[in-house]
Amino acid sequence: MTQTPPAIPEGFRERQYGDGFIGVNGPLYLRKIDGGGVQMGFRVQTRHCNPMGICHGGMIATFCDMLLPISAHYLSEQIGQRFLPTINLQIDYMAPSPLGSWVQGEAQLLRSTRSLVFMQGLVQADDTTVARVSGIFKIGPPFDDAAGRGAGMAPMPAL
Repeated sequence: MTQTPPAIPEGFRERQYGDGFIGVNGPLYLRKIDGGGVQMGFRVQTRHCNPMGICHGGMIATFCDMLLPISAHYLSEQIGQRFLPTINLQIDYMAPSPLGSWVQGEAQLLRSTRSLVFMQGLVQADDTTVARVSGIFKIGPPFDDAAGRGAGMAPMPAL
């Protein structure tokens, strides 16, 4: 008997990030929120889990490393369509994210300079806070990945 996977929460839309690392670890979903930001999420699947059936810390770290810079693109007009390579990423793991749970994060822009972006965020799994993250990102060159090349990201969608 085939089980129907749990529904994706209302308002989230699947977001493609090319066929690189995130392409095989996604899909990731975005939902626009008040204030110009976004929430990002994914459903924990078997391929994301460690042998205990809990989302692997490396997947949570990957998710956080996508959540912060993608949120920055929506929160700051200064950043625009610029690649944001990670300089520093700090994660506090607070609780497990079990198989099948909906993992969702939201981030805040703390400061943006001419060359750096400072971000922080919280990640929840089914309404339990599972991670606190902060990061520093370099404001890099512009990208346009409509053809699926370059930074592995298509232009930011109008949600």
